[in-house]
Amino acid sequence: MPTPALSFVVPLYFSAETIREVVAQIEALEVEGGHEIILVNDGSTDATSTVCRELVRDARVPITLVEHARNFGEHNAVLTGWRHARGAHIVNLDDDGQNPPAEAVRLWAHAKATGLDVVFGHYEEKQHAAWRNLGSWFTNRVTDWALDKPRGFYLSSFRCVSAFAAKQVIKYAGPYPYIDGLLLQVTQRIGSMTVRHEVRQAGTSTYTLRRLVRLWLSAWINFSVAPLRVATVLGFLVAVLGIAALAVVGWLWWNDRGPSYGWGWLMAGMLIFSGTQLVLLGIIGEYIGRMFLAINQRPQAVEREVVTSAPSAR
Repeated sequence: MPTPALSFVVPLYFSAETIREVVAQIEALEVEGGHEIILVNDGSTDATSTVCRELVRDARVPITLVEHARNFGEHNAVLTGWRHARGAHIVNLDDDGQNPPAEAVRLWAHAKATGLDVVFGHYEEKQHAAWRNLGSWFTNRVTDWALDKPRGFYLSSFRCVSAFAAKQVIKYAGPYPYIDGLLLQVTQRIGSMTVRHEVRQAGTSTYTLRRLVRLWLSAWINFSVAPLRVATVLGFLVAVLGIAALAVVGWLWWNDRGPSYGWGWLMAGMLIFSGTQLVLLGIIGEYIGRMFLAINQRPQAVEREVVTSAPSAR
């Protein structure tokens, strides 16, 4: 079985309405050296599985369908797809048609021409809701200092990676992967290029605020100790502030000056210090909790079934 030049990995979650058109566009592409499609159904409970099995049956290019036993998350599904991809390069696509497959070929051509291990798609205009655009901006600003990446460099889920980089990343077995953090740990050959971002084909996005917060935690806690350092500095500053306030109160008492201090002042001070302590304990607890889950080998993903297209499509 010849190795394709390019693998398209598409994580799926409630994608029954959109995936047919996405696959049709990929199949229609002319890719020198051939291409394949890896579909990862991440626990969808709609007709996504049925639609994908029909696509596998009628495939015009090699298609592999991987069924997860439950919903594990987008990044977990992408890593599953990378493990099944055979191409010399791999491109991630959304399941809703917002990443045009033709633009993916441009990413691949740029990666080949420059020898880069990773090429991120940079959008001139994102066709997402305002809160998602704000969340993406905030994530990239924070990862400027939390991760080892060029300052201001935009990290996108629309990316082309070399098989070399993908093979290094899929060695990670932790339950909370953050793909961009993993890529930045294995290579410095990264770049970007401007691509189109289309309006979603149908339905509504399943990417909720809860999922975005989970992604933030994976980016900042799994691959950086920066939050712990911030907690340390914040705790130190609060302690210094408390000592300074105590000195001021002592001076006022000694000189019999200042207003009377009662229950309200005391409770306000306690709330400030108690709140700060709880925030710091929460950050530390998040680290410990994730270490606990990793030590107890919580699975990154569980594959229930793998379905491949007929040899004629290959």
